[in-house]
Amino acid sequence: MTRSDPADVAATRTAYDIVARDYADLLRDELARKVLDRAMLAAFAELVPTGGHVADVGCGPGRVTAHLAGLGLRVEGVDLSPGMIAVAREEHPSLAFSVGTMEELDFADASLAGVVAWYSIIHIPEDRLPGVFSGFARVLAPGGQLLLAFQVGDERRHITHGYGHDVDAEAYRRPVDRVERLLAEAGLTPRSRLVREPDPEDNSPQAFLIAERRA
Repeated sequence: MTRSDPADVAATRTAYDIVARDYADLLRDELARKVLDRAMLAAFAELVPTGGHVADVGCGPGRVTAHLAGLGLRVEGVDLSPGMIAVAREEHPSLAFSVGTMEELDFADASLAGVVAWYSIIHIPEDRLPGVFSGFARVLAPGGQLLLAFQVGDERRHITHGYGHDVDAEAYRRPVDRVERLLAEAGLTPRSRLVREPDPEDNSPQAFLIAERRA
């Protein structure tokens, strides 16, 4: 934990360090069962400017990073949790992964053609979400694409158990319209949304948004 880390960031990092290996094992084949999730990833991959650099922010063990690479994208993964990054590097040695936070993205301005945040904004408190979206807009080049996935709702949840372990972390479900409004305020124009009903393992509807960095 660095001095600049809020307590919730440190708690989230610790939680994912604890569950990293079991998380990877349990979710390794999840995308194979999620037709609509894959469809949004495929749409994002086609919309990203050809040859551009893409960051999978909150990449966990790298399963989505690897899927995007399989779709032809030049992608690297970034995650808050050193434990998750260690698993990602072990399981996907041909891809690049680094430890970092979406609240302080270590990419130059307008350097990325795409950003994916696949269920990784769910731990960001409401008052800091506009700053996260502004950070995404900063690193995206004009015409760059953003793909978000998150749970739909309007509540804060305290998580005490996950993936077979006791943990301590906060998570947020959010209304789609509110997220789209915050994206637009950050300079990211929403261009597509998909909301699917819960699968058996889900507890709420799931949202997928694609937005574009305005010129």
